[in-house]
Amino acid sequence: MKNTLVFIHGLESTSQGNKAQYFRKAFPEMIIEDYTGGFGTRMQKLQSVLAGKTNLILVGSSYGGLMAARFALDNEPLIQKLILLAPALTIEGFEQAVRQKLQIPTVLYHGTRDDVVPSQAVKAIAEKTFARLEHHFVDDDHPLNAVFPTLPWPLLLEQGPAAETD
Repeated sequence: MKNTLVFIHGLESTSQGNKAQYFRKAFPEMIIEDYTGGFGTRMQKLQSVLAGKTNLILVGSSYGGLMAARFALDNEPLIQKLILLAPALTIEGFEQAVRQKLQIPTVLYHGTRDDVVPSQAVKAIAEKTFARLEHHFVDDDHPLNAVFPTLPWPLLLEQGPAAETD
């Protein structure tokens, strides 16, 4: 069965941001929507966009990473893989919402120079949340603009276990 690829942008980004434009060009089948309003409103829209869809591979950036992870807590059987880019797991009560470790393969990239989302705090939460976590600290800042285009996207967006990388 074919995977459903989804990109969820960050708090102050849109479906026209750099990452969304990259994905739209490289993976035209990817679902890329605009999310506005508060966390609850954004999550309602995400639920609506993904209603009836399965075999999801969610890519979430910053606040979108938080949204992807929160969606996964409630919909684990629908998800094949999570790819989280500097996810804002430290806000919106995410850590308190985790009831048990998720078994979804999860790949997380976080810049060592991120001054927006605290990378060490996110790593600690991610280790408590995801049983199959592949965590990467990279030499970049919060938007990951330098590293993002160099990531092995075709491999990352394949179904199955998280890809082995250096």
